[in-house]
Amino acid sequence: MLPSRHYASGLSFCNEDLLAAGRIVVIFVSQRNSLRSIMAQACLAHLGADRFTVYSCGRPGLVSDAIHPAAARALCSANVPIPLVEPHGWDRLARASLHTADFIITLDEATQSAEPCWPGQPNSALWALPDVAALGDPEESARAATQVLYSLRRRLEFLNILLRRGADSTAVRSDVRDLAHMQ
Repeated sequence: MLPSRHYASGLSFCNEDLLAAGRIVVIFVSQRNSLRSIMAQACLAHLGADRFTVYSCGRPGLVSDAIHPAAARALCSANVPIPLVEPHGWDRLARASLHTADFIITLDEATQSAEPCWPGQPNSALWALPDVAALGDPEESARAATQVLYSLRRRLEFLNILLRRGADSTAVRSDVRDLAHMQ
């Protein structure tokens, strides 16, 4: 059963207005955009809806057809709304004219090497997390997805705090990269 509250992030971009309003644009990238990046998007949108505009995407050609059931299960168990978007590749973000993102957070090393040059030279970080969607056993996937969600949530809570404190951009860039080493 899905939580009663949902949000729709859609793909309607107007970043100049968002940035002028003090919103921070974050894109999470993973291979299939079905589990890790979807959970990261949902979690940050849940934690910082007033401060962040959050998107996720995957590697074109490898994107899944739907959100992985383990991601949906983990998000529901944590009472985090599931994004009402289908998995899609970064090429769709480009077609939607995403001009500027503040942060690109890649969730696996294999995808990072294939990513495009993002417009505006956003801050980037690699938060390598296990590829839970590749596990064969549904119960094992569900347990691992919950662990990944809790790891993401801790990192995203710190990210939210860091960015609310208004530190200088060099310190924030370094701190966001350091968050990769949290368990």
